[in-house]
Amino acid sequence: MISFIVPAYNEELELPATLLAIRQAAATAKESYEMIVVDDASTDATAALAQAAGAVVLPINRRQIAAARNAGAKHSRGEILFFVDADTRINAIHIRDGIAALRAGCSGGSARIVTDANVPFWGGVFVKLFCLLYFANKLGAGAFIFTTRKNFDSIGGFDERYFAGEEVFLSLALKRLGPFKILREPMVTSGRKLRMHSGRHLWWRSTCMMLGGLKAYRSREKLDLWYDGKRESKPT
Repeated sequence: MISFIVPAYNEELELPATLLAIRQAAATAKESYEMIVVDDASTDATAALAQAAGAVVLPINRRQIAAARNAGAKHSRGEILFFVDADTRINAIHIRDGIAALRAGCSGGSARIVTDANVPFWGGVFVKLFCLLYFANKLGAGAFIFTTRKNFDSIGGFDERYFAGEEVFLSLALKRLGPFKILREPMVTSGRKLRMHSGRHLWWRSTCMMLGGLKAYRSREKLDLWYDGKRESKPT
């Protein structure tokens, strides 16, 4: 069985479409599955919407992405784990190709990224450059990562010392176990960060993180891109 683990904080706008995409993908791929939404201290209708969509809701109060993913993995029952962010849409190709990669001996994998509609021009260029450089190094994007439970447990899961970048450390750990597969089929993830923040703000925060070294990732301070809680008020 596949376990889809979805960390969520105040995701009432994006979550229903994400869970619908998971259900449709799993049905098309003809795989048995469970959906676990890790509700990390939401104050909106996230939990109710997740339950209505047929997901198991696991409440926690950590406000940390790595901790939410680890909690979901611990609570899950599947032998294959798919971590999908609450604002990300996957399809049956991701499931089929992901499982095929694991059966072929890959330690885990991810997929390339495309954003949803209406992102600014500079944002589209930024995403393309990011994908070109990031995925060339065979690193997984946090929005979508898959592996086996055996591999996940053997590396100790996501490193909870970090409040951002935990997917990089997980990817590096999995790569020590075997090939890490980047699927050709891109996932669709929200471009809300590009719509809600200026290019200058994103550049400044990225620069601070790069200059701050690993210490910059070990606190929510200056990680507002992940933890400020800003959400759009209507679908794109």
